[in-house]
Amino acid sequence: MQKEIITKIEENLKSGFKKIILCAPTGVGKSLVGATVSSYFDSSFTVTASKHLQDQYIKDIPFLKPVKGKQNFPCLKLMETEKVENDRRAMRWGLTCDKGVCQERISKNGKEVVEVCKFKPTIKQVEEKTQDSQSCHYYLQKYDALTSNHSLWNYHAFFTIMKFNKKLFEDYLDRKVTVFDEAHKIEDQIIQFVGFDIFSGQVDECNLNSEKYDFTDLDSVIKLTDDMAYSYAKKIKDIKESSAFQKEPDYELISGLERRYNRSAQAKIDIMTDKENFVVNDPVKDFNGNFRTISVRPIDVSKFANEFFETDYQLFMSATIDKSSFCENMGLEKDDVAFVDTEKSPFPIENRTIDLLNVRRLSYGSTNEDELEVIKTIDRILDEHSDERGLILTSSIPRCQKILQSLSPKNASRIRICHSRNKDGKSQDDVISEHASDPNGVLLSSSLWEGVDLK
Repeated sequence: MQKEIITKIEENLKSGFKKIILCAPTGVGKSLVGATVSSYFDSSFTVTASKHLQDQYIKDIPFLKPVKGKQNFPCLKLMETEKVENDRRAMRWGLTCDKGVCQERISKNGKEVVEVCKFKPTIKQVEEKTQDSQSCHYYLQKYDALTSNHSLWNYHAFFTIMKFNKKLFEDYLDRKVTVFDEAHKIEDQIIQFVGFDIFSGQVDECNLNSEKYDFTDLDSVIKLTDDMAYSYAKKIKDIKESSAFQKEPDYELISGLERRYNRSAQAKIDIMTDKENFVVNDPVKDFNGNFRTISVRPIDVSKFANEFFETDYQLFMSATIDKSSFCENMGLEKDDVAFVDTEKSPFPIENRTIDLLNVRRLSYGSTNEDELEVIKTIDRILDEHSDERGLILTSSIPRCQKILQSLSPKNASRIRICHSRNKDGKSQDDVISEHASDPNGVLLSSSLWEGVDLK
């Protein structure tokens, strides 16, 4: 089946198509098809939806160099400060790169200067392999991917670099093809980069009263962003002029306030350029009816999509994708896009039936009774399949814990909780490997929704 798909893709490329949509069911092996297309060209980006899917790619396709987020790497600077020498221990203690400071503004000889972390290499050093032996793990893998011919990204990291750091890394972003896996998720990912959120903590930080604003009205929300920007600007000015700052400058505090000011100010600019295209989502409130967060999102992301599709060729892969709606949402001309459709699934129909039980609706406002009723049903299903392996997928880690605590002792003993990080430092792969040798074990996870091979 893979050979058939690759042949169709090659025919479309030779016919002059530069954008191709591949719709193929789960289990067909789309990742290997994508890797074949990547290797067909001299250089490529492969973009997928999550770290777990990246891990699957890394295992199967070693020529793709991955870029993962800072939270996946120990911070050498924090390790030095805390006198921790073991990377695994640093990860267990939460001494990760997202908590470290890569550059900070300090006062030197009466002047404000930017000091870069001594462990951070330059991309040129990594390219020429002249970096120090004790170099930051995060930047090593990121720069290694940027300087290699074929790299592997998650959507957030890829869209971040294409939207905000394109000029900084322009010498390393010239690739022939981008392979977008789980392409049906692209629209939701782009929305994260053109909309914005306001949280109650920010409103409180700006000493504003949320009750003064109508969160159903776009103009009122624009006024809120204006007021927040003004408040942040005043805070920055007052802090810089204070005697405490003159004696002992806190540049990290100022940097954080400046980022929040820029985001608030930019929010108004973004909306006003195309006001009719933005809507205010219903505000999220707590159990007492107090405001928690509000988000503003564009209705149509098609005008923003092209800035993320800059390589000469693109392959969009998904098990659930419709050509017409995808092209419309992404601002693509249908006649310029080839469509390769593989209807046949490698799994027999009897192995992919879906039974909707509709026991209770679980959401943020669900009661304890709702949750317990669902868990009782899970317990009953486990009883009915007592000699088989199983998988329970949830929406959050706390919900996993609640299920485990509320199951009958007999079924709870079959459970293995499986996340990207687990007790005793076990990886997701370690837990899945244990599960493979357990004839009636059950995995309980909020993160195994996709990209996991349980064969």
